[in-house]
Amino acid sequence: MTNVDEERIKTGIFGLDQILAGGFRDKTAVVVVGASGTGKSTFAMQFLMHGIKHGEQGLYVSMEESPTQIIREAELLGFDMQQHFEKDLFFIHLKGSNFKDMINEQLPKLVKARQDYQLHTRVAIDPMTPVIWSISNKQDQRELISKLFNTLKELGVVMATVEEHAKPGETIGEDVLLPIYLADSVIHLDYHPIGGAFNRTLQIIKFRGSSHGEGVYPYIFARGAGVIARTGGEEARMKERKNYDSIFVDAITTAKQLNAPEFFIRKLEIMKSHWIYEYSPEESLQIMFSSYGLKE
Repeated sequence: MTNVDEERIKTGIFGLDQILAGGFRDKTAVVVVGASGTGKSTFAMQFLMHGIKHGEQGLYVSMEESPTQIIREAELLGFDMQQHFEKDLFFIHLKGSNFKDMINEQLPKLVKARQDYQLHTRVAIDPMTPVIWSISNKQDQRELISKLFNTLKELGVVMATVEEHAKPGETIGEDVLLPIYLADSVIHLDYHPIGGAFNRTLQIIKFRGSSHGEGVYPYIFARGAGVIARTGGEEARMKERKNYDSIFVDAITTAKQLNAPEFFIRKLEIMKSHWIYEYSPEESLQIMFSSYGLKE
């Protein structure tokens, strides 16, 4: 068990720090695994942007999309990556199939160059799936993924997304067992069709060296804020949609009274304009305020 006084790295995912007993441990590798559409990239973007907003650097290692595509997609989710591009947010685009040479030779040089800045750096690998698919030999896969994690952990916390293709009856797909084994922490994202809608949930499969929440936690996407994980077990209280604007207005007023950061207030304003859910945003707002230590 880890030292209870160990400083944790805040995830930036609303509600997740409460589930993780304060956040991630520094210089660890976190795997976010789930099927397509569960929001793995949103988790990675939100994690990076939170660090940047708090004076850290972000390194986005892309195995598929170009930086331009990633920045465009982030904007649709309410994350302004463009203003940080090549200032405190940097990209490595590992395109092509020869990942072995890139990871063994090029990546260590890039990591050493980043270390010279002497700033804490968050790293997102999105997705790591092409590395797994590029090598059929399990031993070679293990060595390459281990090298990838260990090299990047020299900078800080590493969050890697992995696409899962579970077969019927499988809890977790066999194709992602190796990165799960090598990671320090694993967050499993899932969705369940209930009542004609897709209810997304997360579960902490592994959190090495520390206690963590053992439940299955629903989460939603709110444009402007990103992912919000519900840490309570009760259903959100239903209200008429006409009352939602007043709830957001009250929250924004309270945030200003508490001298909340400008970017936090902006998140609330964007959420107010794009809240698409049938239930009240009160619980989500409470989680956000709590995550930033904002109390009346």
